[in-house]
Amino acid sequence: MDTGPQLAIDAMGGDGGAPLVVAGVAKALARDATLRFTLFGDEAVLRAECARHPALGDRIAIAHAPEVISGEDKPALAIRRAKTTSMGLAIAAVKGGQADAAVSAGNTGALMAMAKLSLRMIEGIDRPALAALLPTLGAHDLVMLDLGANTECDARNLVQFAVMGAAYARILHDLAEPRVRLLNIGTEELKGTGELRDAAALLRAADHLPLRFDGFIEANGLGSGEADVIVSDGFTGNIALKTAEGTARFIGDLIRRSFTSSFRSKMGFLLSRPALTLLRHGLDPNQRNGAVFLGLNGTVVKSHGGTSVEGFAKAIEVAAKLARGRLVSRISEDLSRIRASQAA
Repeated sequence: MDTGPQLAIDAMGGDGGAPLVVAGVAKALARDATLRFTLFGDEAVLRAECARHPALGDRIAIAHAPEVISGEDKPALAIRRAKTTSMGLAIAAVKGGQADAAVSAGNTGALMAMAKLSLRMIEGIDRPALAALLPTLGAHDLVMLDLGANTECDARNLVQFAVMGAAYARILHDLAEPRVRLLNIGTEELKGTGELRDAAALLRAADHLPLRFDGFIEANGLGSGEADVIVSDGFTGNIALKTAEGTARFIGDLIRRSFTSSFRSKMGFLLSRPALTLLRHGLDPNQRNGAVFLGLNGTVVKSHGGTSVEGFAKAIEVAAKLARGRLVSRISEDLSRIRASQAA
């Protein structure tokens, strides 16, 4: 059997804990039998859960971690407990080369803090960015960043985010030159802050990079499929993401209410059920679970804490793709192109 990526799993993080995580690992392995896993957490608990999934066989190893980072733990406390927690030990496995990527559904702030301190930044990247996938009407999902890691960004940061997001999209969607846009209040060149306009000028001149800069895009174009990567500061990006998520929930609730308002509506639901199933699948966040901390010297994927078994399996799938695609190396290569261009 071919040898796939070795993944370090924080098996105790998230609302579902070890039962959900192990079930997600089993589902991911059923789809890709080349994957290998090290599960970090309470050994007795994990062995009992793994016994429920005999197909895991010899594709997993268990590493005991006596402590767990809770959702209430502050990042400073989490850092002090990095050597004894399932989250900290999973990240340490990536740093030490024992794993190609780490996946956790635990505390986001703690995960970011520990990963940044342990793995450090890629040379040429000033700040990490949080990237995630959003559904679109196009051929594939949209890569969007930053989604909350940095509330204020200058033009240099935004260009770096564009480089990282484009590398992510090239791996995930097999694109030669992803279409990159900056999120703005208008599409005209004179719109927006000075930082946005300066970043746009730098990206227009970056013909040495494997990306295509298509200018600005407004928030109402997020799902249009007109871009493969959308870049913003973390404050704006987080608001845009939460607005999109809230709108999707609103539409879902409105449709549900409409189809239960009368007997005729209920009959209409039965006739519309196949189309509504497709709609639900398209809007289901579990289908694109797995945000990525870009810019670190290692791959760390953050699963939503309240995800399902399917959602955790999707986060593992993202981590495996990025490991196979050499995400960190690709970002480093693109940054080297920028330095070479500036030197010339």
